[in-house]
Amino acid sequence: MLFDFGGTLDADGLPWKERVYRLFVEAGAVVARDRFDPSFYKADDALVGAIPPTTSFEETVARLVGGVAGALGLPDRSIAAGVTRRFIGDSLANIAVNVPLLRELARRYRLGVVSNFYGNLARVCDDAGIHSFFQVLVDSAEVGCTKPDPRIFQRALEALGVPASAATFVGDSLPRDMAGARAVGMRHIWLAGAEPSADGPCCRGDRRIGSLRELEAILL
Repeated sequence: MLFDFGGTLDADGLPWKERVYRLFVEAGAVVARDRFDPSFYKADDALVGAIPPTTSFEETVARLVGGVAGALGLPDRSIAAGVTRRFIGDSLANIAVNVPLLRELARRYRLGVVSNFYGNLARVCDDAGIHSFFQVLVDSAEVGCTKPDPRIFQRALEALGVPASAATFVGDSLPRDMAGARAVGMRHIWLAGAEPSADGPCCRGDRRIGSLRELEAILL
């Protein structure tokens, strides 16, 4: 079994970009969506391969959020600091709820993570207390390709020693996670989250879940 990280293991189907946006708004920042999205992508891209592998989860989020705030021209540094604290707190709380499920899945399956990340995925999983559940962590910044490129999925499958037909991918992104898994012949489960969506599953008959804990009824 393979998982995405951001938006999947640390949140029930809510991507980092959306979480950061909502936290800025809740902190009182007046941010137009058409300005926020490019600011987030700029800050996100700037971190890829540019931070040491030992960079902590908290420092990673702080640099991302700080980069967004800088791109938006927000002078109040306390806003970015508050967004970072809440983001980390929410992530760790969600992960803690998922730990019993991951522990049980690890007893029955070989697990891995495939993530479009910054080069420090292993350290972040250490900080989150979930590294030990996974036999392979594939970080896009380390392998030089990103989802949905089939090569990043193949790297994980080869490390686990299983064919695509015997694996399942769980992720929150239709264009990156679901389409990428489909391209290599893996079953895929879409973590769509609890909020209504006009989008349908990637393929007919696909599983769609609102919470990671729903995997218990499907896989255990």
